Amino acid sequence: MDQGSADQDCVDEVMSEEQQVVTCPSSEEFRASAWVSCREQYDKIYRRSVEDPNGFWGGEASKYFWETKWKSSNGNVHSGNFDLRKGPISVEWFKGGKTNICYNALDKHVKAGKGDDIAIYWEGNEPWQHKRLSYKELLGMVCQLANFLRSVGVKKGDSVAIYLPMLPELPTAMLACARIGAIHTVVFGGFSADALGQQLIASKAKVLITTSRVWRGRKVIKLKEIVEEALSRALAEEGFTIETCLTIENDSTVKRRDTPLTKKKDVSWQDLMSSYSTECDVEWVHAEDPLFLLYTSGNTGTPKGIVHTVGGCMVYTAATFKYMFDYHAGEVYWCTTDCGWITGHSYLIYGPFLNRAAVVLFEGIPTYPYASRYWEVIDKYSVNIFYTTPTTIQALMCFGDEFMKAYSQKSLRLLGSIGEPINNNAWRWFYEAVGNQHCPIIDIRWQMKLGGFESTTIEDKKSELSRESNGALYLKALWPGTCTTILGDNSQYVMQDLTPFKSYKFSR
Repeated sequence: MDQGSADQDCVDEVMSEEQQVVTCPSSEEFRASAWVSCREQYDKIYRRSVEDPNGFWGGEASKYFWETKWKSSNGNVHSGNFDLRKGPISVEWFKGGKTNICYNALDKHVKAGKGDDIAIYWEGNEPWQHKRLSYKELLGMVCQLANFLRSVGVKKGDSVAIYLPMLPELPTAMLACARIGAIHTVVFGGFSADALGQQLIASKAKVLITTSRVWRGRKVIKLKEIVEEALSRALAEEGFTIETCLTIENDSTVKRRDTPLTKKKDVSWQDLMSSYSTECDVEWVHAEDPLFLLYTSGNTGTPKGIVHTVGGCMVYTAATFKYMFDYHAGEVYWCTTDCGWITGHSYLIYGPFLNRAAVVLFEGIPTYPYASRYWEVIDKYSVNIFYTTPTTIQALMCFGDEFMKAYSQKSLRLLGSIGEPINNNAWRWFYEAVGNQHCPIIDIRWQMKLGGFESTTIEDKKSELSRESNGALYLKALWPGTCTTILGDNSQYVMQDLTPFKSYKFSR
């Protein structure tokens, strides 16, 4: 056999493996305790959500504290229209209701006697860097920061920008904003000064929370210097400036005396936080008030602020986290994404904390200081649910199974994949090598404007398409948590999402 034929045989073998159907069935033990244990039960829940959405979502919303219950007309918790032929576009959930997502994510658990339960297992860039925060401790930190924000003039409806790596202070900042009714805008810590400056201008941020520097693997990222460049550009180009820049002086990368806190706007987290009370009154906000903004560049390159509201985000992320991840109290959950993305908002912070989950917050990268770092973290914290991306799975596959031999991953019971489509080879390795052939895998599709899961896998019924098919996915009805507008540009939201196919929302 010549070399060309041998190479072709190798390609054919790989393609054959790739084309094989891969299934990861759940065990009887898994199904016995699952919130949704069989297809028939799922179909029953699904039918109710479609046929009686007001009863279904009203029931889910009733699991959380509302200072003022929503006003229902004929039992409806939802009203709106996204057919331009019938009038102005509007989408409203739990109208008239007043609540607070921070209260439901933290205070509710502490008041129920669960304050000592772990909220965050923080794992730093280096294996020796770690911290545990209980729900009571996290609530205290959130209240201190919320009191600080109020002291510098932040009030309900103001925007606060957060430009941080995956430190415990990042979810603290998000929840502190939510507590006082401020709108948080998390900017991914890998974005440039130009991108940061654009988002500061677009959101009209009153306060910026950042850190001096951070290690990312072996690389130091000088976040405060990037901030200063962004602010200089914003001032020069748009005349925009922030009122306060709160900086965490990260002494693992730079000595405190070398942190550039030289301007009137600069304040130190370490110098101020301890002087504020660990108690802070909640700002009760309307269900339709904005909770956060996330920016996407859009087709023109100009930042587009996607608006997500309090009530819908709270109810939808909590429900989908519980049912899709089959989460049970006491389990340890790890989503490897960054809070700078929508997944980090919905399924690293809000959904998990609303369900009193113990969350792993990881600052580092998968292969530093060695390729077995993820498997070490899973065993270290006895992670039960592991949620990551196909890109990460494929990158770790390249190192082979050798780096996994010292670790068991025996605590895992469910795996999740989010992002681009996962191919069969990656799926098979994820199931066999990571999940030890006993963890079901949920493969999830959604995107920023939807606020939460759109679809996931159901494996017990299979069908085969006779040929490849192309098409577009439109939504006939919206669920709580879906984006309802683009900040300052509702006409673009209507044009992009609601005009292409009348009376349906384009899933993009």
